[in-house]
Amino acid sequence: MQWKSDATGRRRMNSVRLLMGLALAVMLSAPCVGAQTPPADSKPAETKPVVESYQTLYLTNLTQQSDLTDIQTDLRNMLPKARVYALPSQNAISMRGSADDIQLAQKIFAEFDRPRKVYRLTYAITETDGGKTVGTLHYSLIATSGQSTVLKQGSRVPIVTGRSDDDSSKSNTQVQYVDVGLSIEAIADGVHDGARLRTKVSQSSVAEEKSGVGAQDPVIRQTTLDEITTLVPGKPLVLGSLDIPDTTRKQEIEVVVELVR
Repeated sequence: MQWKSDATGRRRMNSVRLLMGLALAVMLSAPCVGAQTPPADSKPAETKPVVESYQTLYLTNLTQQSDLTDIQTDLRNMLPKARVYALPSQNAISMRGSADDIQLAQKIFAEFDRPRKVYRLTYAITETDGGKTVGTLHYSLIATSGQSTVLKQGSRVPIVTGRSDDDSSKSNTQVQYVDVGLSIEAIADGVHDGARLRTKVSQSSVAEEKSGVGAQDPVIRQTTLDEITTLVPGKPLVLGSLDIPDTTRKQEIEVVVELVR
């Protein structure tokens, strides 16, 4: 009797396991409640096109064409999807892009198109002879930040560069003029509380000796000081000294910078 009872228990256990397996299979094969399968002919939602705007931006403080080119390059790199064109004759940028592109371009313009600083540069050229001061000359010029300023004082010397004779025995002479005297070139840029100065000072004169090339060709003597330095406003700085050819004299060049606005 014990054997029959154990066999009956095993059959019942196997039946229970079979029923549980069938129930689990039905649950797995049934669709999930609330889940919806998109129809086969459905299409993905279309992306809305970006609405573009047109804007012309004018430079009011930056007047150099190189400045306009730099800003155009900056906008093209920062806004690759926008179309940016420069109008040098109008000193303006014409662009087309999204509202965000236009807004960012306006911000870039506001940061770059600022009034340039203006400096007054005063050069003092002191001439000495044997250690004694002969005299001092002062030259002042106004320099806008980032722009070149040139001062020249002297004469223009003619030099014959060519000559041709025609059948009428008339001579056609080609003449080129050379500036002789003092020349000062300066570019000042604002840095922190001072100014960075790139300057070139040249002194030239006509020598008494004659050229061996032609009787009318003069010999030009020239001395040049080319330097880059940082200046503190109101504090003079000696750039260097020049020896005057064929004399015992020297010239010391000093410069001081002042912020005008």
